[in-house]
Order: sequence, then structure tokens, then C-alpha cells
Amino acid sequence: MKRIELLAPARDHAAARIAVDAGADAVYIGGSRFGARRGAVNPIEEIRRTVDYARPYGVRVYATLNTLLWDDELAAAEQEARALLEAGVDALIVQDMALRRMELGCELHASTQVQIRTPETARFLAEAGFARVILERALSLDEIRAVCAATTAEVECFVHGAICVGYSGRCFLSRSMSPRSGNRGACSQPCRLPWNLTDGAGRTLLAGKHLLSVRDLNLSERLGDLLDAGVSSFKIEGRLKDEGYIRNVVAGYRAALDRALAARPHLCRASVGESRPDFTPVFAKSFTRGESCYYLDGKRRGVASFDTPKAMGEYLGRIAEVSPRGYRIDAAQRLAPGDGICLMTPEGLRGTNVNAVRGEWIFPNRMERAAVGTPLYRNYDHLFNKQLAASRMRRTIAVDAAVEATAEGVALRLTDCEGISVAVSRAVGLDPAQAPERNAEAIGRQLRRSGDTIFEVRAISVTGAEWFVPASLAAELRREGLERLRTARPVRPRRVTAEDRTARYPATVVGADENVTNRLAEAFYRDHGVVRIEPPLERAASTAGRCVMQSAYCLRRELGECLRERPRLRGELYLEGAGHRYRLDFDCARCEMRLVDCTGAREA
Repeated sequence: MKRIELLAPARDHAAARIAVDAGADAVYIGGSRFGARRGAVNPIEEIRRTVDYARPYGVRVYATLNTLLWDDELAAAEQEARALLEAGVDALIVQDMALRRMELGCELHASTQVQIRTPETARFLAEAGFARVILERALSLDEIRAVCAATTAEVECFVHGAICVGYSGRCFLSRSMSPRSGNRGACSQPCRLPWNLTDGAGRTLLAGKHLLSVRDLNLSERLGDLLDAGVSSFKIEGRLKDEGYIRNVVAGYRAALDRALAARPHLCRASVGESRPDFTPVFAKSFTRGESCYYLDGKRRGVASFDTPKAMGEYLGRIAEVSPRGYRIDAAQRLAPGDGICLMTPEGLRGTNVNAVRGEWIFPNRMERAAVGTPLYRNYDHLFNKQLAASRMRRTIAVDAAVEATAEGVALRLTDCEGISVAVSRAVGLDPAQAPERNAEAIGRQLRRSGDTIFEVRAISVTGAEWFVPASLAAELRREGLERLRTARPVRPRRVTAEDRTARYPATVVGADENVTNRLAEAFYRDHGVVRIEPPLERAASTAGRCVMQSAYCLRRELGECLRERPRLRGELYLEGAGHRYRLDFDCARCEMRLVDCTGAREA
């Protein structure tokens, strides 16, 4: 059966444990260097602890080494990769093709930073030895289906969390504004900044709007469509998110994916163990900039959030009345003291917390100017987050137990949900039981006391209950048997695939935006038929006059001014802000937008 994986982010070991407990089939985590999130790094020993915790459940651990590498970093990158593999990680997620050439003898996943958008790219990467390809987030369902049909590699798809508005691995906006580069793990997220939209004459058309900020992804209702398209791994974004986000979102997707799998008996989940949340997952109660399917159903408007790049949270209702000290709201949901609320005021988005609630009236810590009818959002649910923090959710593997007692001793056989079985026994003289039924019940009670182990003993059969088994002996056998069963749990092997050097790259020219930044990557592309490699934009002294972002997102489309639909807005358009200026180029044939760095040059 085809294994289907729910893949969760982990900022650190603590977050990884929560993800595993909540039902993840795999986690991805950064090592100490060369990961695309510099704020989420971990020493090797923490990675080893994560592997040890995840492995008994069959949960895989992937390490991110997905930044570009310079020549003088190759040795350090290889050392980091080998240390991560020695710590037990199951695969490395990489962007730079230098890692393909290091003969690491491991499973490699091609990062979304490789910009995998076409069947041709996905097919080539499989031939080049990648076990998995991670898709660009802007693909439609039809495009995803075509990629899955074209490649022998597993296909991984983002289903939840923040979206990069530019194509991943091809965005240089942060790099054009500061030394911080997204391709080096230090994106400053300028796409979330306020921008002015101007025309060629310098007139301001829109001022101070977050014109590049798109809503977050939520495909929880579309998992069945993605399964049918051929996706194997469903990825949640968020290696910088807090533990409450991980617990809530992973538990919610576990339930959603299990429902989708139940309708598809030819598919099975990739790990074992049952997670029972002691709360009801609600995606809107964790960090979100608003929900969107982005372009899964094709390119369309309505994916942006011009007013704010912040998490507004769940919509509650509207302000029905305003007093000097509070608001009366028409919300069906009731707030509680300590909740965080936000609303759009004439000064922009403002937030505060709730001091008191009396019926329909709320009394905030700070009053903001708001008219009747203003929408109100809760961006922090105090009681829900308190419940998350207090959660004692565990993940357990179901075990059946069979006990056989005789006058000469007792034997216990434990069999888990995958059929893995172990036996323990004691040769000891047993006395006849005065009450065989109560003896059998007592044995069962002892075996069910699996405590803090990863197992839950469920079905129990007792043969020979006429021979008395002391509680201490039953407990001793249970402890020994469960520990043996834990160590007997199998480890899925890494899928080491060789690079076919006869495979042809889909193009003979590698552009500057593809960033070949070291000698090993250059050799990789040349061996696969590339005849010209342009100097990498990532290492250019300046991005002036260069395209610094290519995107499926189109500001004209979002504004209802598509060039295909007789727009009122004609001529050149620019984004200006923070001392920088970018010309917007529109490729209608591909339905894409590009940003060209025009800082320092006022064009006619």
C-alpha cells in the first residue's frame, strides 16, 4: 500500500515531541547551520534526541540543509550533513545541488527552494537521484496532478501556513533591500511591508497598503483532491511557530487526513500510533493571516490582505454599540477576560486585550476609535490557549496481550498493531488460584498499566487463570515485554537513490536566478547537459535593473485591473517603499508578475 505522510515543522526538540504526540508521520527540523530558517537551529544532540523519540512510532525525521552554499562552505556543509545522518535523520532537504555530489549515501529531498513547478523538472530530479520533490506553493491542482504523473519521486505539497508570494528560491527582494537573503536563510520579509503603488508619472494610486502580503494557506478540506492527484506528503509550514500552533494544527490535520484516508483503502498512513487530543482543534485559533486555497483552483483574485500582514484571528462579529469604556458586540461566540482582540480603525489595525465581559459588552484594556458596524476579531483565545498549554495528549501504539499460566510458570506474548510480537516468561512455581476469575481480572489490570510507555495494552487473553499469578510478577513481565517490544519496532530504511548522470536537465542554459554558487553545483549541471551557466544573482554586487521577484501572484488581477480585461489602469506601475522602487512587469502569456529593481533610477 502507498504510504501517506503528514509532515510537521519543528523549531526544536520540544516542538518535535509535540508534533509526534499530535499525530505527525514525519517532522522536519533544522541543524546548526545551512537551514532556511536561521531562527530555528539545533545542535546535533537535540536532533539525536528527536530521532530517538520519533523512531518507535515509525515517524521519520528530515533535516533542512536548504540554503545556497559558497565554495568555501562546502566542507562545513558536508560535515554538517554527515553529522546529521550519523544522528539518525532519515533524509536531508536540500536546495544546492552540491549536496547531491557529496556522495552522502542518503535520501535526498529537493526543497521547494529548487522551484519545482513543471513535470519536466520533477522528472529530471528523480532521475538525478532525489527520492522526493517538494512543490512550489502556487501550483494548481491540475499542475500538481501533472507533476505527480511525470515523476517516480515522491511528491510533497504544502497544505497549511504562510505563503511566499514570490516563487521559492527565486526571490531576491530581501537581498535587494538589505544584506539579508532568503536563499541564505535570513529573509527580512519585505513582502509584508506597506507599499505605495505609483504610475510612470510618479502619481500615487494606493498609499501604505500591504500590496504583496497574501493570506495563509489552508487546504484541510482539499486533502482528498491532493491524494487523488498523487501527493504522498502533506506539509505544514511553521518552523518558527510556537508550540500551541504545532499542537493545534497538527492534531487538526491528523483528523482531516485520517478521514480522507478512510475513504481510500488503497492508501495507508506512514506511521503508527493513535493520538487522542484532549481539546478540539480549531485552525483559526492559531496564527493565521486569513485562510486561502491560494491558486489550487487556478489563478484568481482575493488571496491578498492589503490592510495588514498580521494575524487577525477568528472573526467574531461586529460592534453594535460603543460606550466610553467598551463595545457591545453582536457575536454569537462570547469573549473572556484575557482574550486578545483586534479591529480596523481609521489609524489602521489596532489590538488590545479584554479586561472584563458583561453579557454582550466587552471592556478592553485600551479603547480604540471604532464605529458601529466595525468587524471584530479575536487573535488570542485565552481559554483555548490555556487548554492547549495544559494538554496531556499522548500517542500510543495498540498492543494485544496473551498470558499463559501453568504450575511451572507464566508466559506473556505482546503483539502490536503491525503484528510485531515479543515473548517473555518466568519459570516459577505457581499456586492454585482460589478465585480464577478474579485472578484473570487482576492480571488484566496489571497489564493495562502501561504508564508512560508508548503502548496501550487493549485486548487481553488469559489462559490458565486457575494458577495464581502475583501482581508483582505480572507487572515485571509487562515492563520487560513492553521494553522488548519497543526495541523490536522496525526502522524504515533510507531510500538511497543513485544519480543517473545521463539524465538531461530540461534546459541547456541555467539562468542567474537559478543561483549556481559553487563548483560542485556547476559540475552537476554541466554533467546533465547544461552548456551555459550565468553568474548567480545571489552573488551579484547589485540587483539594480534585475528582476528580483517572479510570482504567480498578480497585483493587477488582485485589483481587478487585469490587462486581459480592459483595465482602467494603464501604463507603467511601480511599488515604492522603504527607500526602494520596483517596476511591475506583467507577463500575460504566463499569467505572472515580475518586480524589477529600479531603486535609484527614476524611469520615464
